[in-house]
Amino acid sequence: MDLALYHPRFGYYVRPVDDPAMERIGWSGDFYTSSDVHPILGQALAKQAQQLDALLGHPNPFTVVEMGAGKGLLARDFLAAGQHAPANLGDRLRYILIECSASMRTVQHDYLAPWIGQTGRVAWLDRLEDLPQDSVTGLFLSNELVDAFPVHRIAVVDGRPQEIYVDSREERFIEVYRPLSNDLADYLREGAINLPDGYRTEINLDAIRWMEQVAQVMARGAVVTIDYGHTSDDLYGPDRKNGTFLCYYRQTTTEDAYDRVGEQDMTAHVDFSALAKAGQRAGLDVTGFTNQMSFLIGLGAEQLLESLQPESPEFFAAIHLLRPDGMGRTFKVLVQHKDMAKPELDGLKFQPFFGSILAAQSAA
Repeated sequence: MDLALYHPRFGYYVRPVDDPAMERIGWSGDFYTSSDVHPILGQALAKQAQQLDALLGHPNPFTVVEMGAGKGLLARDFLAAGQHAPANLGDRLRYILIECSASMRTVQHDYLAPWIGQTGRVAWLDRLEDLPQDSVTGLFLSNELVDAFPVHRIAVVDGRPQEIYVDSREERFIEVYRPLSNDLADYLREGAINLPDGYRTEINLDAIRWMEQVAQVMARGAVVTIDYGHTSDDLYGPDRKNGTFLCYYRQTTTEDAYDRVGEQDMTAHVDFSALAKAGQRAGLDVTGFTNQMSFLIGLGAEQLLESLQPESPEFFAAIHLLRPDGMGRTFKVLVQHKDMAKPELDGLKFQPFFGSILAAQSAA
């Protein structure tokens, strides 16, 4: 999965698109994100940033880091909404995009052209490791990033969890089983994850390491992680005995990882319980956990809808992000904070979950 997505020459996210008319992300691409649908998510995040800025005492600069920014639409919508923010936030705002793909950077430059000319307003880094420790006071954002991290796939064979490795035979990819590494065994044990015979699923160790790195670069502020996923109890429950791994090509899905290698997206749902635990160990306290619909409503989505012409394409596009039978509930929002009292954030006014749902239940 790592090679298929991130190989420096042939990786899906890295290689240039042969035909500029065939975009990788968007309505005519392999998949689309919330920011391809409507600017409301970027506008809501900008509003949430204003509240966080006040709670932090209006730091200068107020730094926003976005990792995995895609085409740069979320950054564009955020910056446009924040231009006339209170307390001169627009003047103090510094927006950093972490992007390793040269082709994606080119697209991002096009969308962010109005702000590139403003000294220090927008900057790019290749890797998260390029940010110094404790260098960010403000907000760390990601939208549909963690689901694209390479995962380990496991299967329970004769009552024993085994990792699925990739080998080749007669010029064809084949899957073989090998014993779990210590890291994978620890993940199952620490999460109290007990899987029945025949169960197949995914474990995202890179997500844990990523969250630990995010905690290191944050000095004060909040981390907002938006993605499709579940709590551990739900993700590894009986309803998902075949896992969540999928490939996307031209708006269609398949479970075949060995077809169109480097030409299709690969993804797996996020374990938000594991992210919350990893953050807690590294110094990020859980502020709250909600879904995209509730997050947007808490930040004034209903008022935005009232300002739109009913039955207009823009109205239906905004509704698409709020649909309870679609993106509104499928996408979850995890908010964490560091070195500040637990903030009362508008995006977390409505939380459709209860208590410590992010904590996996103890083994029976």
